Parts: sequence; structure tokens; C-alpha cells
Amino acid sequence: MNMPTSGSRPDGAVPERILQSLDWTVVRRLDGLLQGDYRSLFYGYGVDLADLREYQPGDDVRTIDWNVTARMNTPYIRQYVPEREITAWFLLDLTPSMDFPVEPQRLKRAVLVDFVATLARLLTRNGNRVGAILFGTQIERTIPARGGRIQVLRLVNDLLNQPPLPRAPLTDLTPLLNGALHALKRRSLVLVLSDFISAPGWERPLKLLGRRHEVLAIRLWDPREMDLPDVGPMIMEDAETGEQIYVNTHDARFRRRFEEVVRRREAALDEAFKRAGVDALSLSTEEDLVRAIVRFAAQRRALRRRQR
Repeated sequence: MNMPTSGSRPDGAVPERILQSLDWTVVRRLDGLLQGDYRSLFYGYGVDLADLREYQPGDDVRTIDWNVTARMNTPYIRQYVPEREITAWFLLDLTPSMDFPVEPQRLKRAVLVDFVATLARLLTRNGNRVGAILFGTQIERTIPARGGRIQVLRLVNDLLNQPPLPRAPLTDLTPLLNGALHALKRRSLVLVLSDFISAPGWERPLKLLGRRHEVLAIRLWDPREMDLPDVGPMIMEDAETGEQIYVNTHDARFRRRFEEVVRRREAALDEAFKRAGVDALSLSTEEDLVRAIVRFAAQRRALRRRQR
């Protein structure tokens, strides 16, 4: 069952209507499927020490207790009691490639709005605070972290009112991540939503951000960016710069080269997230949002079990 909001944004959509639709089509289904266990999505972070245990491959090296490690001659990590309240920040890429393709019913931006509204709703229902940093050619707006349903409506409203950007040089996500590094003083849950179509260099600030905060990378993509159909001559346009080239998709060698470029880029992205030490969710514009969130929760539960 596909949710009606992702991929189909009706004309004149207003935040209240979007949130009501998400409450019925997404949040209620998640309540049933996750049975309220949202800690599988949001671990939280703690200040009260609960226990010590031996380090295992895949554990967060930031939790190593070096004094105990030196005494025992074996790496040990600290385990904390999770805090009840979470402050979450959405770092939102609103650059031109997020408005691919031309047809509005499948814009990555529409999926981004639905995802942000859903996660913000889940968080604020449990007394947590959410804020956002909106990024275009630069940081366009910062929405301070607050709680409550009104805050969720404000996030949705500001996203709906953020106009699409004209074509520009290739996006560079580094200023967004560096801006968050300097702006977020208190340890937080940070969700980076982007298609990660960017100039190189964003991996290092993402890694630094992950050392200070619990970071989740939500990578949005459209299947038509990955697959080149055999439809004959066509004009391809760069979603960022607007540059156009004429290609013949009947050419099998050209399609193979395209597939290889996509394969290498996907592998490079996976490796970049691993090096940065952040969990990543791949979210297609054609995927049901509920299934994607449940899949991500299961992925994080499995990772947590391996770390125990």
C-alpha cells in the first residue's frame, strides 16, 4: 500500500492537511508495526553510566573507557542509561537536484517533507524537541528546536514555502555540515536528508558531526536517476546545473557505461557512510514510507544486538 502523500502533493497543500493525512496513513501504521518501540529508531544518549563491557567490532570507539582499558589490557566501553528526552535536528538539502524530476508527483522534495513531518511527529509526541537547518546555495534558514505539534506544523510550512532554486553549480554539502558543527552545541540526534549529489569533501565534516552527535543519513533517490531505459535518442539534463547533452540510449555500450558510473557512485557513497561511522537509510521516491521506516528500525535493532 503506497501512502498518498509521498509523490502526490495536491495543489494548495497546507501543513495541517498534510499532517492529518500522515497521522492516518503513516503514524498509525507505524504505531501498530513498531508497537511504540521507537527506541529502535532513536537510541537516545545518556549521561548516567550503567555498565562496562569488553569492546566488540562495530562498537562506537567514542565510548571506550581508556582508564579501564589500560588496567585490563583489553578495550572496554562505557554503557549509559539513555536519556528520556531527545533534541533532534533535521539538516535538509533543498538544492536543485532535490526537485528532480519535472513531474511534481515524484519530487524528492515531497518525500523529504513527508519524512520530516513523520519523524518530527513521532519525536514531539513523546516530549522531544525538533529543529531544522534548511540549505540551498547556503544555509537559508535555521528553525530553533522546540516541542509540540505547532512546531511540526511550522517545519512543514517553512519547507512548503521554500521556493525551488534556479540551476546552479554542483551542490557542496560541506557548508551545511560545517554550519551544523558550529551551531549545535548540545549533543543531539541529527538527521541529514539529502540525495548526496555533491562536490567531494562532505565526508570529513559528516564524520566530525558523528563524533559529537548521533547522526543518521537519509539518502533520497529516484529510480530514474539509476536506470537508463532503451528509448532511443533523448536529451539528458543535469539536475543541478541544467546542462544538457544529446544521447542515443539504443547504444548498448553507452548504457553499460552509465550503469558502471552509477555502480561506482553507489559503492563510493556506501563507503563514505561507513568511514563516517553513521547509519544510513536509502529512501526511494517510489518506496512506501512506512515500510522504509520499519526496515530502518529493524536494521538499527540488529546493529544494536551485535554491539551488546
